[in-house]
Amino acid sequence: MHERMFRAEQAHRLEDPARHVWLPPGEVMHAMDVAPGQTIADVGAGTGFFSLPLARRVGLHGLVYAVDVQIEMLAWIREKIEGEGQSNIQLVRAEASATLLPDESCDLVFLANLWHELDDRQAVLREARRVLKPESRIAILDWRPDVEREVGPPLDHRLTPESCVDEMRQAEFAVTVIKNLGKHHWLVQGTL
Repeated sequence: MHERMFRAEQAHRLEDPARHVWLPPGEVMHAMDVAPGQTIADVGAGTGFFSLPLARRVGLHGLVYAVDVQIEMLAWIREKIEGEGQSNIQLVRAEASATLLPDESCDLVFLANLWHELDDRQAVLREARRVLKPESRIAILDWRPDVEREVGPPLDHRLTPESCVDEMRQAEFAVTVIKNLGKHHWLVQGTL
């Protein structure tokens, strides 16, 4: 673990109800055009802040892979799944650069608040290309470096959306959306 990785012992911070105000999952899913029946990889799923709303949105004919390297984070999601009776979430303990997901299995690969933590973002983009179906999308949501720090990682850990766009283009993704979401985040999307 390096200094930028969010520590499992701080997982309770991810459950702060205020997070729904400054980063509404519905707004994020709308921006990503999440639809029933899709298969989505929520890479770096943490405590499932997005995994569960995504699972509800894709419905019974859809699937969400909640991928996280920390077993403690997956335990949080497992507890929520059991509490809600959610049956369309599959927990996967894996790295963002080696998700263990099947080739061409996903309509969307989603990374929320993870981009700034990654050491080898090109490896993560290669992995996303591998698991995405043809003409599918990647969506990267991360912390804005141009706003006062009220929550989130230190400003010097944050990356610009422009740097994300450059890296996505290097990995041969066609960038289709660049926008700010909520008070603290940017979203960049690309297609194969």
